[in-house]
Amino acid sequence: MVAAGGYVDACNADGAGMGDALSGVDTARYPIDTPGSARWAAAVQSARNELAADGCCVLRGFIRPEYVQTLRHEGVELAPHAYYTVERVNAYNIPLDTELPEDHPGRIVLRRGNAFVARDLIPREALMHRLYTEPRFQRFVADCFGLSELHEFTDPLAGLCLNVVAPGMSHPWHFDTNEFTVSMLTQEPECGGVFEYCPNIRSRTAENFEDVHAVLTGHGEHLIRRLELQPGDLQLFQGRFSLHRVSPVGGTVQRHSAIFAYSDTPGVIGSVERTRQLFGRVLPDHHAAGAIRGDRLLD
Repeated sequence: MVAAGGYVDACNADGAGMGDALSGVDTARYPIDTPGSARWAAAVQSARNELAADGCCVLRGFIRPEYVQTLRHEGVELAPHAYYTVERVNAYNIPLDTELPEDHPGRIVLRRGNAFVARDLIPREALMHRLYTEPRFQRFVADCFGLSELHEFTDPLAGLCLNVVAPGMSHPWHFDTNEFTVSMLTQEPECGGVFEYCPNIRSRTAENFEDVHAVLTGHGEHLIRRLELQPGDLQLFQGRFSLHRVSPVGGTVQRHSAIFAYSDTPGVIGSVERTRQLFGRVLPDHHAAGAIRGDRLLD
């Protein structure tokens, strides 16, 4: 575990970051402090409309400006503890030697250079951690996704993490393990690092390998959408079904984003192979769980 003291100092550097997790949220625009109110319902309906359109919704300026620097400080302090490695992977994060048909998109090898800080290295008093576990925040997210309930990832490493993309690196095309991803940019790069995605390119029952293959081979431009994000924007995304990536980062500044992993299925834990890829280590929970899923799609 990383000592928490540095994060307390960083959070207090601008006079914000401690106390109620919702104090950092612009509740005038996003009334998550008043569950069930008319304003709550309006914000939820707006998010649902965007999600229905293409599986992605961005709540601009979700975090109040004076707290954005708090998140940036947290990310900068955490980033050195990320598991850094450059690996050859595929879009499904399954072993590269998996037996697949010749034209299967899982045979296309990609270069993954992004890094992750695991949940067990993020102090509980960090703003991003307190927001992730805040019941009213979770209720709001669940309502936006139209879910009766929402569960934190049981995975002790992947439930909450910081994604770090250094200059010259990227997070290549992939699908998420969890169905519903909630993320927040905490530091923008000087250039590059654009979020690109292919809305609902697959479903619970159809992999649509042909379209995935087209994107991975540079022939699917018509399937790709691009999104410019700013620190403090909250992104709701159905990444289990939408192929997505972060394009190569340029300049000298890293791209940081907090990833809040939730699912409508309780007990979700990442596979041994994918956990080892992302965090460089595997815990007994991963071996015991057998990669619990809510569908039979490739990872």
